[in-house]
Amino acid sequence: MDTRKPRKPWRVIITGPDANATSDHTSEAKAYALVRSALGGDSPAEKARVEYWEGGRWRHFETVDADEVP
Repeated sequence: MDTRKPRKPWRVIITGPDANATSDHTSEAKAYALVRSALGGDSPAEKARVEYWEGGRWRHFETVDADEVP
């Protein structure tokens, strides 16, 4: 296991019946911009799990449901 801090310490995992993607980001703001765009509108995505790198591993930050995004 690689314990060095990644260059992009924020990760978003998008899931749904027709959606499954992972994307790394340099900031929390950029991660949440993806969450808003991926879960908004007519997207098939249902959830987004936001994680951040700390102490040598990925840690859960928040899970956002599609119905929480306007």
